Amino acid sequence: MAIVRTIADLRQRIAAWRTQGLRVGLVPTMGGLHEGHLSLVRLASSKTDRVVATLFVNPTQFAPNEDFEQYPRDEEADGKLFAGAGAHLVFAPSIEEMYPEGHVTRVVVNGISDVLEGEFRPHFLAGVATVVSKLLIQSLPDVAVFGKKDYQQLCVIRAMVRDLDIPVEIVGGETVREDGGLAMSSRNLYLDENQRAVAPALNSALNRIAEAARAGADVTAACREATDGLIAAGFTKVDYLELCNSETLERLEKLDCPARVLGAAWLGKIRLIDNIGVFP
Repeated sequence: MAIVRTIADLRQRIAAWRTQGLRVGLVPTMGGLHEGHLSLVRLASSKTDRVVATLFVNPTQFAPNEDFEQYPRDEEADGKLFAGAGAHLVFAPSIEEMYPEGHVTRVVVNGISDVLEGEFRPHFLAGVATVVSKLLIQSLPDVAVFGKKDYQQLCVIRAMVRDLDIPVEIVGGETVREDGGLAMSSRNLYLDENQRAVAPALNSALNRIAEAARAGADVTAACREATDGLIAAGFTKVDYLELCNSETLERLEKLDCPARVLGAAWLGKIRLIDNIGVFP
């Protein structure tokens, strides 16, 4: 498995594969790898002949007070994990390669970016849409795989690809969980022993809301009760717990279409997100 750091080298490698008639998959990551990321590499490998994984901590999706500098970085360890999962190439560009001097363009997906994460991290989804659009154009894969753990991000990327006519199939990979139900995340490394014991309560809260929605109960009341339960369990703040349309992310008061229960909550300085699917 090779590592390339320039767009020119990335395109040269992919062009060589294309001359052999090979299908190419892309798995964008910011590193800090865990089993969730590796499952996406394996999913891409099952659908294509060659898999490109990316390692790039994208500064445009971090606010000034967020953890850009502290975000886990270990290229050597991540490279070994990528190779073990079946990646054929790693693209690990510098910030200057991705955002050269004079870069002024942002990609904004209106509407679906304005709710949930958009209300609390208004910079985040535009940063994601911008960097993913660049990675897709730089590599032009047949398939790109993203985790459903970041469900709103997946929805934004699908809308962007549709609206910009980018000829890439977007595939969502299932969330991988630790024992107890905690969704795997690079930021789980920040959790201390006590916080790790409390963290699975977020997934439990989502499941209680889903059960209430399936039973025809008051969804607003169920979300409020679940919020109170998280605070009682030791969470310091809940940004949102919502039942939403699984395609548009429109908030729902009753379960009358395929839906998603999404949540974001804080354990001290650590923000966790999660979601689960729910059907009528």
